[in-house]
Amino acid sequence: MASSFNKVILMGNLTRDPQLKYLPTQTAVAEFGIAMNRKFKTASGEDREEVTFVDCAAFGRTGEVINQYFQKGKPIFIEGRIKYDSWEDKQGGGKRSKISVVVENFQFVGDKGGGGGGAGGGGGGGGEESEPRQSRPPARAPQNRPSPQQSAPAQSPPADPPFGEEQQYKEDDIPF
Repeated sequence: MASSFNKVILMGNLTRDPQLKYLPTQTAVAEFGIAMNRKFKTASGEDREEVTFVDCAAFGRTGEVINQYFQKGKPIFIEGRIKYDSWEDKQGGGKRSKISVVVENFQFVGDKGGGGGGAGGGGGGGGEESEPRQSRPPARAPQNRPSPQQSAPAQSPPADPPFGEEQQYKEDDIPF
């Protein structure tokens, strides 16, 4: 029997536009936040709502697709694992920590027509085991890949500022 299990399944709306950065190995990382609402009644019958905010990071092609097709307010369904980071605050604030989700798979949620903030249908694996950690854009999305005969000059991604001290990713964090 396994001694531990780390799996998260969440559905919510993006709280900010994804930020695409690159590791020194040129692996893409999209960082974004999502919010999930929970509505309930108290013991006295009063309607209440609570909101949970979670920071997320998606690596490689998954991160590039999320950066391309999602923006603040769009719904998303993600599967991933919890990651715990801890660091020493450089301004003398002592030891700090943060829990985030490393996205291993995702799905588009909402109407294809875009009414009400839907991002399109399908994508992201949906239980298929052929490529369990590779999310794909909708079939209608154009592919901008040159054919082998049309070799385009290799472009390196633009340099982004380094990650803050609270988010330091290592090769072990990449879910593939």
